[in-house]
Amino acid sequence: MAGAIIENMSTKKLVIMGVILLLFQAVAFIVGGLMAPGTTTPIQYMATKCVDTTKYRQESKWFMPWGPNQCDKIRNFDEAMAKKIEANNIVFAVHIPLPENEMSPWFQFMLVILQFDIAFKMDNQIEDGAIATIDVGLAYRDDTVSDWTEMAHSFEQRKLSCNFTTAKTFENEGRYYNCDPLPFMELGSVSHKYYLVNIRLPVNERKKVNVGIGEIKDIHLVSIHQNGGFTKVWFAMKTFLALSILIIMIWYWRRITLMRRPPVLLEKVILALGISMTFINIPVEWFSVGFNWTWMLLFGDIRQGIFYSMLLSFWIIFCGEHLMDQTARNRFSIYWKQVGPIVFGSFCLFIFDMCERGVQLTNPFYSIWASDVGTELAMAFIIVAGICACLYFLFLCFMVFQVFRNISGKRTSLPAMSKARRLHYEGLIFRFKFLMLVTLTCAAMTVIFFIISQVYEGHWHWGDYTVQVNSAFFTGIYGMWNLYVFAIMFLYAPSHKRYGDEQSSGDTGANSGEEIQLTTTITHVDGPTEIYKMTGKEAQE
Repeated sequence: MAGAIIENMSTKKLVIMGVILLLFQAVAFIVGGLMAPGTTTPIQYMATKCVDTTKYRQESKWFMPWGPNQCDKIRNFDEAMAKKIEANNIVFAVHIPLPENEMSPWFQFMLVILQFDIAFKMDNQIEDGAIATIDVGLAYRDDTVSDWTEMAHSFEQRKLSCNFTTAKTFENEGRYYNCDPLPFMELGSVSHKYYLVNIRLPVNERKKVNVGIGEIKDIHLVSIHQNGGFTKVWFAMKTFLALSILIIMIWYWRRITLMRRPPVLLEKVILALGISMTFINIPVEWFSVGFNWTWMLLFGDIRQGIFYSMLLSFWIIFCGEHLMDQTARNRFSIYWKQVGPIVFGSFCLFIFDMCERGVQLTNPFYSIWASDVGTELAMAFIIVAGICACLYFLFLCFMVFQVFRNISGKRTSLPAMSKARRLHYEGLIFRFKFLMLVTLTCAAMTVIFFIISQVYEGHWHWGDYTVQVNSAFFTGIYGMWNLYVFAIMFLYAPSHKRYGDEQSSGDTGANSGEEIQLTTTITHVDGPTEIYKMTGKEAQE
């Protein structure tokens, strides 16, 4: 019979392949760490206090903080009180980006964080559970002379989380509270050159609107966008990997279709894994440079969810098909208890993502973290997801342990073989163990490098070189999973070699008693491949 390539590939060729994959893995980290810039850039803005002098509010009027048509400004609220300007007539204006700069579609997305500067006053303290109501509008234009076009407008509420670290006395009036940053806005596309944000803090004492929120002095915005240089490196890498995985996937399935039997479960799952990897690799982001596709962030989350769901399911089936027990396998229904929770969990995360980024398609100011219910729901999703991930990893380790234990039990059959056959199957056992350890290593590397990228945000200095840690994480881990899928499809493709035909006669009579059976991998339609079954006076492949 013809097994998988991993069964028939010589150790020398396998080592060469492993070295080549390691070199590509190193290149993936180097591309992100040394060649690409940082993944994102934060820019801080201080809102300009403009005065709306119109008697009746005009929804179409936009207030520019600087430039030829800049608004009437005030420096602080003391000046506003001196001029008898009401709080409802003050507009906080922010122009994105800073003067002499332009935004670019290569930035891909823009996340904006809101920060209040609130001064302590004995007669105007922040109440417990205080909520700030903001009337916010967003406009855009693509040159410096056109009129602003409204992009979004909304009334939003943000719960203040502030603390005053010193004693609340008259001597400490004027000191600022320490307030947590608040989610403000997220755009899934940066297709325009200039953006204008106008913020009002309407006050209505009768309805308790913006009452008990302290004395707000200033508003700061921090915009975070993806670096254009990193975007170009990322797109180029995705394009190369998409073609590579697509080619190996076509080659893999062609070799399976040349077999005289239908594909077995493990081969189908490997193909599905290749399809999901190809789906996440397809560089549709190139089109987002020319089109205003605000749904790209949501689409990217969906693609990642499909791939990781398929990857987790593949690991379960991959280990299950190597358990070598008496369970009838090669049927997907055997694994519904393990795969079902993965699908359910992925669906829950999809619903959670739709609750935020789905709504942001029409209202970029919406945030699920803005309300107590939304925050509790989001935290519950995150905690449950973390617990499920830990349980899954422990269950996967248990399955790998079972595979190793069963393989070790089968090793007792090896001494009855001829030397050549024994060495062959000892090599097979080692390769299967090694591949499973590589699987666990890839999973652990993802978690470890993610933690490192969070702890050491920014970059490292290594001699004369600057290593961008976050960029290296993105390109390195992304490259690692592509190489993993590439290796799986290559090693588990049907081999054209036939091992053992010439040795069958050499093993005849090697064992004259009980039947000896060793089972490793799935390549037969009726269940596990019998690498050899030797009974009495007969040995067969």
